[in-house]
Amino acid sequence: MSTTYPLTIYFDASCRLCNSEMLNIKLHDSANQLVLIDCSAPDFDDTVCKVNNISQTAMMNRLHAQDTNGNWLVGVAAFEVIYQTVGMASIAKLWGSPFTRPWAERLYPWVVRHRYTLSKIGLSELFGLWSKYAARKAEKHSRLCSEGRCNVSD
Repeated sequence: MSTTYPLTIYFDASCRLCNSEMLNIKLHDSANQLVLIDCSAPDFDDTVCKVNNISQTAMMNRLHAQDTNGNWLVGVAAFEVIYQTVGMASIAKLWGSPFTRPWAERLYPWVVRHRYTLSKIGLSELFGLWSKYAARKAEKHSRLCSEGRCNVSD
């Protein structure tokens, strides 16, 4: 499946971990290919839920992304595409590599169940630092490529 943009991302902004991750991703969305929708907001329009037979609770408990063709990416698959979209290839590889994807698929439901506790103990801050590092690396790679000094193995 080929993703068409913009990609609309449905997430739980009431969770500090989820919100900080999505806001950090959006900071690196220089091509404006991602639209963030907070499923926890009191004014959330649940029409998309009803039309697609997806509950609002399901959307809040697993990241959902929909492209312009109506295709859905859920959970780990959504994270992989989202990070690839904003040029954070190293994080996208963690979500999508044949070695780490099975672990991510098993770990993701546990993280979702414990996301508020994980936020309280500072995981959102730690993840924020790591994703900023990945973003700087991606920006450096992009700059080097634009200068004709691109290293394909980066």
